[in-house]
Order: sequence, then structure tokens, then C-alpha cells
Amino acid sequence: MPAPRIYTKTGDDGTTGLLYGGRVPKDSRQIELNGVVDEAQAAIGLARAETAEESEVNRRLTGLARDLYVLMAEVATAPEHRRKLKAGSSLVTADMVEALETQIDDLLARSEMPSDFTIPGQNRVTAALDLARTIVRRAERLAVTRPVEGSYVVPYLNRLSDLLWAMARWQEGPEHRLSKA
Repeated sequence: MPAPRIYTKTGDDGTTGLLYGGRVPKDSRQIELNGVVDEAQAAIGLARAETAEESEVNRRLTGLARDLYVLMAEVATAPEHRRKLKAGSSLVTADMVEALETQIDDLLARSEMPSDFTIPGQNRVTAALDLARTIVRRAERLAVTRPVEGSYVVPYLNRLSDLLWAMARWQEGPEHRLSKA
């Protein structure tokens, strides 16, 4: 059996296919947003690579990476096909946003958060988390330019960036923070 090919050549004309059909230019806002979310997912993967496989932070990051697949599926769907999306597997839900809020609240309750600005790079994990956070913020800025009624993409991205910030501070701990100079 021959190995499957990853190239289709259908994008050679500068378009890309959408979930459930349709094509859009590769430089459309929709595809640009998915590309930025893909970057955020890769930065989350970089953070995961710096953690122990069975650690709590690794488990949390793996869940977030999976959620981003859901978000990308929703973004990659033409408005006329939104009815085909399935909550939690190809459509971001209010419960997914609330789950991020629960994680944020948990980390804030368990860790002393800084009251001043933080400088990224206390260690490799926090640097990757802060990188992911800034990429998610860029995705959020793109998402607000193409609002979709009833979508939770923007609130999800907003909470995700907050969670990544809280996770970075949790992973650096107070002993690694820079004091005021």
C-alpha cells in the first residue's frame, strides 16, 4: 500500500478548502485567523515539550491544544454550514469558556500572582507560555474583525490568553520572579 500524500495541489491557485465545503483565498481573514491559532497551538506544544509528560501542566496544555482544534474547525466553516458544527467537537461552547475560567480561578487560588508587570523568560516553560499567550492575543484581535453571531470564539481566545498568563506565573513561582529594581 503506498503511503498517503499530504499534498493535494488544490491550493496551488491560492485558495484553501473549508470544512463542509467552499474555498476561500489563503490570505482571507478567516484563514489568517486559523494560521495564528495554529501558531498558538505550536507554542503550547513547545511549552509541553518542556514539561514532564505526566505533569499537571502538561495535561492542561494537552487539553488546550485539543480545544484549539475545535476552535479552528469552527473558524474554517463557511457561515452557511455553521448548522453542521457539533458543540465541543467543531463548535466552541460557553462550557468551554467556563472551563477556562475555572482553570484560571484554580491557578489564582493556588498561586501568588504578581502585582507588577512580569518579564517573560524566567524559564523555558514560562517563556513558551508567554509566547503562546501573545499569539493568542493576536488571534483574538483578528477574530474581533470577523464577528459571527452566537460564536464563542472571541470569549474563548480572551480567556485562553488569561489562562496562559496565569499558567506562566504558576510555573515560574514567586521564587523565580524578578523583584523591582
